[in-house]
Amino acid sequence: MEGVEGDVVIVGAGIAGLATALGLHRLGIRSLVLESADSLRTTGYYLGMWPNAWKAIDALGGIGQILRAKHTQLIGIVTTSVVSGDITAEVPIKSADSEGDSGLYAVNRKTLLETLENELPRGTIKYSSKVVQIQDSDGYKSLHLADGTILRAKVLIGCDGVNSVVAKYLGLSRASSAGRSSVRSFVEFKNIHGFEPKLMLFFGKGVRFGVVPCDDHSIYWFYSFHPPQDKEIVEDRMKLKQHILSTIGKVPNKIRSVIEETDATNIEFSPIRFRYPWNLLWGNISKGNVCVAGDAFHPMTPDLAQGGCSALEDSIILARVLSAALRGEPRENEQQRIRKGLENYAKERRWRSIDLVWSAYISGSVQMWDGVVLNFIRDHILAKFLGGLFLKKASFDCGKLN
Repeated sequence: MEGVEGDVVIVGAGIAGLATALGLHRLGIRSLVLESADSLRTTGYYLGMWPNAWKAIDALGGIGQILRAKHTQLIGIVTTSVVSGDITAEVPIKSADSEGDSGLYAVNRKTLLETLENELPRGTIKYSSKVVQIQDSDGYKSLHLADGTILRAKVLIGCDGVNSVVAKYLGLSRASSAGRSSVRSFVEFKNIHGFEPKLMLFFGKGVRFGVVPCDDHSIYWFYSFHPPQDKEIVEDRMKLKQHILSTIGKVPNKIRSVIEETDATNIEFSPIRFRYPWNLLWGNISKGNVCVAGDAFHPMTPDLAQGGCSALEDSIILARVLSAALRGEPRENEQQRIRKGLENYAKERRWRSIDLVWSAYISGSVQMWDGVVLNFIRDHILAKFLGGLFLKKASFDCGKLN
């Protein structure tokens, strides 16, 4: 069956896709979100939401208070060398201020996605809808789904992640390996764990490790490393857990107990991939009535915790330019307005994305340096700079929807 399913079709029901759909909904524009899975994808446990993410969330109206009420605000960043065991920097994070700066929260990914979904009109998301081919069709885009359905879209937005079919259609290069892998996990303590609400980072000797208190009983932790040659270690979660414990160096026993208490079945492993900045500089972020957002646009290493935050920035700016294009007059110039609006979106987001991708990659590389001289430079010269880099990149304001 073939037919026009609304003005805007969004591929992918992740953070970027749902936030863009909600932004358009707030502006009176209906969209259809195609998700290949049969339900929301909630892997990843928690994500750091910095002030730039909260500005985007608040622009969507109504959900910011819901999310803040369910999560704990973090009050600082503490960095520690796993080589010496010494704290190398402490950076405070300010609380909400008169300008709406909401600080840093560890937000449950499932809660965020469900909150976004609950604000959308029923039927906005079409599950089990995998796009396998995109074709031009008289100014529209025909989307061929795996079940044989063909949909037509006046505007097509790819929010379908690092392996985006829409990014491939635009000619963007495939995301590249960063040469590192990531482990994420979550542990629930029966008793109060006693950690202060701070982002605790540990790095050196080729690893980067973080511990984030989510509430009085829950801890989210992550670990980046160069995967060993023995593939059995990363395929067997118990062996992977032991490998992590053997490589985290000089950390307090209380920190070590977080990993020890983690159920190995809760450990997620994935290679880290990113898009080189020069591919963002020269590649097509938009073309005609098609564009990309979120990880489909700018997959980045997790070292600044800006992947989800920048996806939310994308959604506000994209909804804003599309609203102006679709609601403008005269009607016969609509395709031109859509093309120009998406070009403006691409222009506005290109350099911000390049900055985040490159800064995250460099920051992660420095944090994982090994060697006497490099360790000294990182721990005694660059430590405060690295801590401050989180706050600097989080100061961006995507603006309001209108």
